[in-house]
Parts: sequence; structure tokens; C-alpha cells
Amino acid sequence: MKSRSLIYIIVAAAIAVSASLYLFNQNDNQESARTDTSRAATPDSDPTSSDQDQIADQPTSQEGYVEYEEGIIEKTSGTKVLSFHAPWCPQCRALEEDILSKGVPEGVTFIKVDYDTSQELRQKYGVTLQTTLVKVDDNGQELEKYVAYDEPTLEAVKENLL
Repeated sequence: MKSRSLIYIIVAAAIAVSASLYLFNQNDNQESARTDTSRAATPDSDPTSSDQDQIADQPTSQEGYVEYEEGIIEKTSGTKVLSFHAPWCPQCRALEEDILSKGVPEGVTFIKVDYDTSQELRQKYGVTLQTTLVKVDDNGQELEKYVAYDEPTLEAVKENLL
């Protein structure tokens, strides 16, 4: 009798875990699809109103906070910090919002690197967790590294990296 109850509990737990994983994966897929849609909009395109809503929900860029592109490190003066960001990561979004709301410190440029698509950069800098920030020199050599996952604030980044 006890073994039958134990089997029912194990089966129920397995079903609950499977359902949770399925729902989590669905949410990830929806977030990813939303991000892909907003990235597809270009200045020359005519986005629909739902595209505009999705773009409006994203933090706006400001001086000192730029998207990664080839050659950006060499073109940027002052202190350069690669910020490995995933759009599905709540800590990444919190850090980005805090940086944008408080303003980038003078002389610093945060270079936002897509955590999901930048495997080469992740390998180069040994990045294994989103919200990792890597301060680099003018040649892209790592100077310091800080993971802001547990405390995704500009203040924590200043204290530990800048």
C-alpha cells in the first residue's frame, strides 16, 4: 500500500515538473519570437502598430550604451565594458534599465553583446553566465570581469568593475 502511494507521488511530481518545463519553454519561445520581431524592424521599414508597441517596450539607447558590432571596441574611446545580455534574462533587463535610467558614467561605454548569438566572444572572454561584464582595453584584451547576476545594478558594477 505504501509503495503504491509512493509511486503515485513520484508520477504526480514528474507530471508537475514536466508541465512546468513545458510552460517555461513556451514562455522562452514567445519571448524569443518577440525579440526577433523587434530586431527585424529597420529604419526603412514600416512597422505595424504591434511592432511599434514591442519596440517601445524596449529601453532606448543612449550615448555610452551601444549595441556590439564588429570593430566597435577599436572605434570607442575611454573605458569600454562588454555587457553580455540576453533578452529573456530578467537580471539582464534589470541591469540595462538601471544603467539607462541612471545614465552611463562619463568616459564609459557599455557595449551590449547578445549572449545567445555571440558564442565566439563568450569563449574569448570565458563568459558562462548572462549579466557578465568584461572591461577591455583598446585592443579588446580583457582587463577585468564582473558577474552582476546577483546584484544587477549600475552601483554594483561601479563598485566591482569601474
